[in-house]
Parts: sequence; structure tokens; C-alpha cells
Amino acid sequence: MRVEIVSLTEENLVEAPEWDEHPFSCKYCIYWEFPEECVEPSGENRGKTLAKKVDWLRSARKVFGDCGKLIYVEGKPVGYAQYAPPKMLPRSAEYPAGRPSGDAVLISCLFIAEKEYRRRGLGKKLLQSVIEDLRRRGVKAVETFARRNNPNNPSGPVEFYLKNGFMVLRGDPEFPLMRIEL
Repeated sequence: MRVEIVSLTEENLVEAPEWDEHPFSCKYCIYWEFPEECVEPSGENRGKTLAKKVDWLRSARKVFGDCGKLIYVEGKPVGYAQYAPPKMLPRSAEYPAGRPSGDAVLISCLFIAEKEYRRRGLGKKLLQSVIEDLRRRGVKAVETFARRNNPNNPSGPVEFYLKNGFMVLRGDPEFPLMRIEL
């Protein structure tokens, strides 16, 4: 199985895979970036939200550098990850587990889109690529809001992060804040 992980850019964002469990892809989602404008992207909204996502990505890359990854298997995009400092993802301040730490970068999405590609180690490879990128850049820690009792969500299940070295920083019955020190 030929696997390639590349940095997310304004040009390849359109290749982000559709997700089996949701009627749209993260390429159309502005949940984290523009909470006041977040609507389910359908019809003409898809073009508008994709344009907003591209603008956000362009701006984030100028300020922070790479802030996402795509994973391909045999040339087919099958997974997506997005990350940035919490201040660039304003919705992160609203979670019951509390704000992400100021010294951390927040993973807002990390998923393998199609069920046939899950449980093959691709999520782990994608996460390791994100962590290595951030470690090289001198980031102190990585955090995410993982989900309990439901593995089908954009940021991933708690168990996945625990198996990959994260700890629960602040608990919540549904979305605890997870952290790994780099």
C-alpha cells in the first residue's frame, strides 16, 4: 500500500475526501474558524464555505505555516488533518472542558474518511506526521477535543489519542481536552 502525506494547501484543499458519516467534507466546514457563520454547507453554501475555508487557510499559513495534512493511499485522498493555534480556531474557546492551552497547537480535525481505510494504521501515520511537523517547529504541546463513546467524529475518539501518547488534560463527559507534550 503506497501512502503519501502532504501539507494542506489552498490548491489541494479541494481534494480533501468526503466523509462517510457526514453529508459533506471538512473542506466545506468552517465550524472552528467562523463559528458565527457556521451553517451546514449545501447547495450554494458549499461554494461560499469553501471560499471562506480557502481564505482562512491562506491567512493561517501566512501567520503560522502549515496547518493541515492530506493522506493519500495509492494516489487517492483518504484522510485529512487540520491544526492551528487555538486563537486561530475561535470555536475552541466554547467547549465545556475549557479553552486549549496557550502553549499548544489544537488539532481541530483528524480523520480517515472511508471505513475501508480505517483500522489500517493510517490515522496513526497522519497523527505522527502532524506531531513531527509541530515538533520540528518548536511547538511545546498538541491538544484536541476527542470524543467519548462515539468514534465517528472529525477529531477522533479518546481511545485513539490515549493509544498515541495523549493524556486527558481536562475531563468532560463528551469532549475531554486531550494533550501530548512534545
